[in-house]
Amino acid sequence: MRITIAHKKTKAEVKEKVDRTFTQMFEGAGGMPVQVEVQQKSWAGDVLSFAVNAKIAFMSAPIKGTVEVTDHDLIIDADLGILGNMVGQKKAQEMMEKQVRGLLK
Repeated sequence: MRITIAHKKTKAEVKEKVDRTFTQMFEGAGGMPVQVEVQQKSWAGDVLSFAVNAKIAFMSAPIKGTVEVTDHDLIIDADLGILGNMVGQKKAQEMMEKQVRGLLK
């Protein structure tokens, strides 16, 4: 899944917001209550690589990917694994995009 969101902030501001609100990006993905446990999160320049474990009720699903901050866009590339199959890639993408837009305000 790829999400590109335009922004009008500096790279530093966006990176700080992403770092501070990282787990909230995945909460509510697909309209479901999701608990996120960060397995790995590291910045290399303007790219954040991550691996998280998303817990929904009794199920657990690994999610991995990157968040890239450019001068004008925030680009999220994520492999939702089974979570994407459960809620549908399009629905998960729409919910996550809405969540991230709210966090960037």
